[in-house]
Amino acid sequence: MTDLRYPIGSFTPVAQSPEVQQRAIADIAALPDRLADAVKGLRDGQLDTPYRPEGWTVRQVVHHVADSHINAFVRFKLAVTEERPTVTGYDEKKSAELPDSRLPVDVSLQLLRALHARWVALYHDMPH
Repeated sequence: MTDLRYPIGSFTPVAQSPEVQQRAIADIAALPDRLADAVKGLRDGQLDTPYRPEGWTVRQVVHHVADSHINAFVRFKLAVTEERPTVTGYDEKKSAELPDSRLPVDVSLQLLRALHARWVALYHDMPH
């Protein structure tokens, strides 16, 4: 890994197919449990440790995933319900400094479980 900001590397596009779509839906369905497993048993000191120099803490990353997925879910719903949806961004850095980013990670893990259940239900109803 050459850039710690991108621990899994850069994006590589994949040709679309029904199989790729089903794998993506399965990944979205599995993410809340996978994330919960990744932080299971971590103490507050570990959760409050940055995962890279000058980076967010593990706690902030968990809350960021929830924030990011809330935004993606809303954008998805706008895309399928509006003729010309407006997609807005948000300041991730400022968001990660807000007080809700210091809550226990279980708050965001519960949110992700519910959000992903709804998201997967929408995906399964999409034409393939």
